[in-house]
Amino acid sequence: MTSLCIRRRMSGHVRSSMLWTRLKNPATTLLALLLLLVAQSSKTASSKSQPCGGFLQQTLRLTRLIQKESVELIKTYKASQGEMSHLFCKMSIPNVPEPNISGLEPSERMESIHRNLQAFSPHLRRVYEQQTDLQPPDSLLLVQLGIVGTYSRNLEALMQAFYRKAFPNLQDWPAGAPTSLPPPQNIFQQKVYGCVVLKTYKEFLLNVSRELRTIKGKVCRGRRNLL
Repeated sequence: MTSLCIRRRMSGHVRSSMLWTRLKNPATTLLALLLLLVAQSSKTASSKSQPCGGFLQQTLRLTRLIQKESVELIKTYKASQGEMSHLFCKMSIPNVPEPNISGLEPSERMESIHRNLQAFSPHLRRVYEQQTDLQPPDSLLLVQLGIVGTYSRNLEALMQAFYRKAFPNLQDWPAGAPTSLPPPQNIFQQKVYGCVVLKTYKEFLLNVSRELRTIKGKVCRGRRNLL
């Protein structure tokens, strides 16, 4: 019993490392390879010599990839939550970030995207932590949650690098306000919360993808046919 409690309290980083060593399913191995490729592409895009259009291209590609993975993640999530899981995403949960992007100018809308990414990050982490107590340690759901979380951190870094390149005369955006997480929840509330967070995050990523395609003609001029 003591060892079980200790295992459940392990940090997300350590828990993810243990999961990777247990992956034997070809599908999860493919996800692991995709994670490594995205991490490498993010490092490449962070180069100071990368042109503005290159940052935009990398950011849009990663956004599309996360959005695609989020669709599969929600399917896995619902399949792992038991009865009534098809209703969980339709319920309402307070304090979940909005999927909408605000602002008039491209720079303002980029700031809005970045703030939302920062706001979603602790919620995604909370969902992962809750599911570690509800799922077996080798669960595909935990693997996919860990991968989407890592993708999101990479996207946040890419977004910031793109902003600096596209708007060099503007100051870096300030850190976002602290995000309000829900109070302690029972198991049913955790299941609903996780589904609502993932569904809203998927909607946000779709909005980000559309936004990046919209602003491509307004910034990084002279870089045609990149996207």
